[in-house]
Amino acid sequence: MERANKNTEGYSLFFRFIETFAPVGFKCINREDPLNVQLEQMMQENKQFFHVGDVIRMKIFHTSKRSAQMLGVPPEELDPYHFFEATHPDDAYRHSLGRAKLFKIANDLFTAEKGFTILSTNFRIRNAEGIYSNLIFQIFVYYSTVPYKSVYSLKVHTDIGWYKMPGNCFHYYLGNDISCFRYPDGDLLKVHIPFSYREFEIIKLIESGLSSEEIAGKLFLSVHTINTHRRNMLKKAGMNSMPELIYDLMDRGLL
Repeated sequence: MERANKNTEGYSLFFRFIETFAPVGFKCINREDPLNVQLEQMMQENKQFFHVGDVIRMKIFHTSKRSAQMLGVPPEELDPYHFFEATHPDDAYRHSLGRAKLFKIANDLFTAEKGFTILSTNFRIRNAEGIYSNLIFQIFVYYSTVPYKSVYSLKVHTDIGWYKMPGNCFHYYLGNDISCFRYPDGDLLKVHIPFSYREFEIIKLIESGLSSEEIAGKLFLSVHTINTHRRNMLKKAGMNSMPELIYDLMDRGLL
């Protein structure tokens, strides 16, 4: 069920934050500034934290305070390493692919010298108590010449432990619909990749060149089961062949 106590003001505060603090490079932001206080209050109510940084230079400029509660890392110390170190082993490969896709997006925006993209998905991340929680990562990636020419990201992390993903799938959105950059309510989280973790495991093995017989032996399943998975995956994707499906997933940064 959807959390009832979320702050429903929306993410307009993040765009005000960018407009206000980008000219100073997001540096030396006063945590008592009224806008920052308002954002921190929203983060507390929604079980979130955010950070803003330069994707091209792989630098984080500013992180909200709840990173200490949700990730066990003080905001002044947060860097990209901490996210990878805290990712559940079963999500680590997909996390690496997501990072590669983010850099590809940044490169395309930097080359075009304009535009923005929204990328969001969820991973199991170890929290400050050492327990894995389901967090959605929502990234607003944009080109700007302020404070200098580069591609920047504002990344929001939300605890969605209250939501049960259908069929052991995961949320994934990649596009330019600004309405999708909002608090992750039930409708947004229904935007997901239709494959289970087991099906993704089979797709990766198919992409590596293994036959159904070889995959069955590797996963201790019957050839009939593997072939059934293959048919079901194509039906879910609305595609006619595995090469077509694999190409689509690779293009979206999921393989």
